[in-house]
Formats: sequence, C-alpha cells, structure tokens
Amino acid sequence: MRSRTANWFECKIRYEKTMDDGLQKKVTEAYVVDALSFSEAEEKIIEEMSSYISGEFNVTDIKKAAYGEIFFSDLEAADKWYKAKLQFITLDENSGKEKRSTVTYLVQAGSFNGAVKNLDEVMGGTMIDYVITSMTETMLMDVFEHKPQVKGSERELKEE
Repeated sequence: MRSRTANWFECKIRYEKTMDDGLQKKVTEAYVVDALSFSEAEEKIIEEMSSYISGEFNVTDIKKAAYGEIFFSDLEAADKWYKAKLQFITLDENSGKEKRSTVTYLVQAGSFNGAVKNLDEVMGGTMIDYVITSMTETMLMDVFEHKPQVKGSERELKEE
C-alpha cells in the first residue's frame, strides 16, 4: 500500500460507451484527479480521458473531494474504490475528556474486507487510536495522480 495526500477533485464525464452487446449507450462515469484548481482538474480529466475515449465527451461536474489521503493498492484485483470515514480519538489534556475528529479516506481494494484490511494495514503503523465509522463502495472508475512535466533537457538525460 502506498498513500498520497494532495488536492483531490471528483470529476464526472458523460460519453457514448459501447456496451458488451455492441450497442451504444450514454453513460456518466466519475473519476478523481490531483489538481490545484477546478480549471486544472478539468484540463487533467480531459487529457487523461482523451486516450481512453474515442469520440466526444463532456465534463459534467467537478467538485472538491474531501479525502484526507488516498491509499493505493498494488494488487491487480484491487479494482474498486471505497470511501472510509475514520474517527481519531484523542484525550484533551486539560479536561481529560475524549475528543473525536473525523477524517475521510479513499481506499483501493478488490472487496469490502480487502478495503478494511488495507486501511488497518496503513493505520496500524500509526500511534493514534481510531475507529472506522463507515466504509462504502464508491462508483469511482479511477484515480489520476499528478505526473510531473519533464523538460526537454531532463528528458534527454533520462533517456541516456
């Protein structure tokens, strides 16, 4: 498992998809992109999807995602994305009372149990107490991370 913290945006695109039976159907799919602004998110989703979709498509919605972090799995079977809400439990030093703060994560896994396992694997390395308050499968198709632009001279050096 690897994790990534960034500014995440959920983008929805609408296009005509060829179904298994050969018929064309208008579908809307959701993706997550790493971007600094709404306009950069739109640019990135168009750039990423242009290589997957032949024909026209429209970006129908972009919204800021509330994920504190995204946990990526290296397993090929991990083809689903789960939204996990965790409550971190801390003690207020002055009053001695429990304080709970909620954080939302996105976890890649092949199944619900796999998502819980992956989350526990990552969070097990921390010293903070937590409770998983919810874990739901999302309709997200994929997550696109930021790819640094390689300048001409740097590209030549990497190719050597």
